[in-house]
Amino acid sequence: MLTKKIYGLIGKNIEYSFSRNYFNNKFKKLKISDAEYKNFDLSDISEFEKIDLSNVLGFNVTIPFKQDIITVIDKVSEDALKIGAVNTIKISNNKLIGFNTDHIGFSKSLNGKKFENALVFGSGGASKAIKFSLNNLGIKFNIVSRKKNPDLISYDNLDKEIINSDLLINTTPLGTFPNIDKKINIPYHLINKDHTCYDLVYNPNKSSFLSKCEIQGASIKNGLEMLELQAEASWNIWNS
Repeated sequence: MLTKKIYGLIGKNIEYSFSRNYFNNKFKKLKISDAEYKNFDLSDISEFEKIDLSNVLGFNVTIPFKQDIITVIDKVSEDALKIGAVNTIKISNNKLIGFNTDHIGFSKSLNGKKFENALVFGSGGASKAIKFSLNNLGIKFNIVSRKKNPDLISYDNLDKEIINSDLLINTTPLGTFPNIDKKINIPYHLINKDHTCYDLVYNPNKSSFLSKCEIQGASIKNGLEMLELQAEASWNIWNS
């Protein structure tokens, strides 16, 4: 019997996730018959050690474990260490090595378009890779958060910040299926054709945030291309 190479997704409540279908379809297209991609749905990071790693070559990691996973793996790449989050694990010589491909996916998904200033909504794990990318691209940015911190901008003080930013990025999970009516609370009336609004949410295809921005004349983009690009970067790491 053929022993299959296993790849998988570590996350919580991930039945909806993109990754399993994406990679299993990829295996079919490439006629890779000895590989399978599985979901590993955990309620807590402590359950990770119960996973049978026999024949597992790599994992993707999603919310809410991108930061916690660092505590249970052997090594972390320089970029992932700077970002403070891991979304890809390669298993090599029985060692678990963590990487971050989110920043690669995000940077490539901008397709070379130039921006002066960005406003990043959310200060959680998902925003970490975005901040790293923006720094690398030389795009000035501010972070908007509900957290009380002098380095962060409050949602109550957004008028000037929105006007002065040409790229608005939602890194919060608000609006993700099935809670598709939820969105960040910002002064949408200040958004216009000079803005590009980017939502890391990809399910639904057009979130409430993007719908509101589009009505105001802004260019919009969801997180699907970023997801595909980071998945391909993961695949390259697993095969390197």
